[in-house]
Amino acid sequence: MDDMACAMRDGHDMIMMGGGNPGYIEEFQEVFRERLQRICADRQDFQRLVGIYNPPQGEPGFIENLAALLRRQYGWSIGEENICLTNGSQTSFFLLFNMFAGEYAGKARKKIRLPLTPEYIGYADLGLNRDFFIATRPRIEYLEDHLFKYRIDFDGIRLGEETGAICVSRPTNPTGNVVTDEELDRLDRLARSHDVPLIIDSAYGQPFPGIVYSDVRPVWNENIVLCLSLSKLGLPAVRTGIIVAAPEIVRAVSGMNAIMSLAPGNFGAVLTREIVRSGEILSLSRTLIRPFYQEKARKVMARIHREFAGLSYRVHRPEGAMFLWLWLEGLPITSLELYERLKRRGVLVISGHFFFPGLEDDPWTHKHECLRLTYSQDERQVEAGITIIAQEARRAFAETGMQA
Repeated sequence: MDDMACAMRDGHDMIMMGGGNPGYIEEFQEVFRERLQRICADRQDFQRLVGIYNPPQGEPGFIENLAALLRRQYGWSIGEENICLTNGSQTSFFLLFNMFAGEYAGKARKKIRLPLTPEYIGYADLGLNRDFFIATRPRIEYLEDHLFKYRIDFDGIRLGEETGAICVSRPTNPTGNVVTDEELDRLDRLARSHDVPLIIDSAYGQPFPGIVYSDVRPVWNENIVLCLSLSKLGLPAVRTGIIVAAPEIVRAVSGMNAIMSLAPGNFGAVLTREIVRSGEILSLSRTLIRPFYQEKARKVMARIHREFAGLSYRVHRPEGAMFLWLWLEGLPITSLELYERLKRRGVLVISGHFFFPGLEDDPWTHKHECLRLTYSQDERQVEAGITIIAQEARRAFAETGMQA
């Protein structure tokens, strides 16, 4: 994060393939420019936008509209008491993780169970205690055309009294992996049988922004904590996280909002309230956002296959989000060293070893052979970055005389 911040602040001519900033979609931005102009022209709406504290649960009109949309679209038994807003999904996970895990009275310790790794880098330091996660290595399914896929190893999951909650992202940042409906149903049954919540991080997924390249079913029940965000729609600066959960969880998060920040910000909720009421948020996801990223994924995969021809490489099958997970099997240097070399060449990526919370002490070589690449930014810059990554990978193999 320091490297990315320095590159952005100092204006370095750096190819930014490490961050999670969404791409620029002109048609989407125009929708919100017009919406903001209408709000600014209306004294009452403008007052709601910038001039009042909302309740700690969040902007009531937005919450009412979202509850109605979820009932109408998916038939979920849901009301305003099931929804709470936060100042961004990172805040949501800080509050939820430390609600369900950590030190309890009598020295009891609870942990967050990650059934599939690699997993989101932003989880790693959210716990107020050390040793906060339990993780399981995935099964690796080898596919044609230099692709592979991670699968949940259910045989390796043993839920004990130390498990406070199960958490999975769908699609997964960093890999773009989409847990199947069957896998999610099985996790849901597992969580309920052990009386722990299943937290689903859907910041990139269903019902919005819907950056999922296959037909998957949005899921919610009162044992599921569904976490959404406005960021990957194209509104990262408004910092609006959304939690859909049982009323007692919503009340607890609302209380923590009140303690930490009085109330979540109004801007994102007021700005998007009408497109939630109309359901346009779903159609924009389906007709603008998903096709935008899916086409970018197609183009960057074609570039990788050209530039990496002859190398020992695999890419996790692109199933959603805005990232590619590149696996250089047998890489003779660590992914962190490759990251440093790429930074010197003007390309910022993220070393894969950061994405294994709960497996820090696992000596698995695979953790140090992967890179996360963002493909959401300028197409020419991304293509140039892929070329440089391939060059540095070839150089690493050549220097050691190892077979690429």
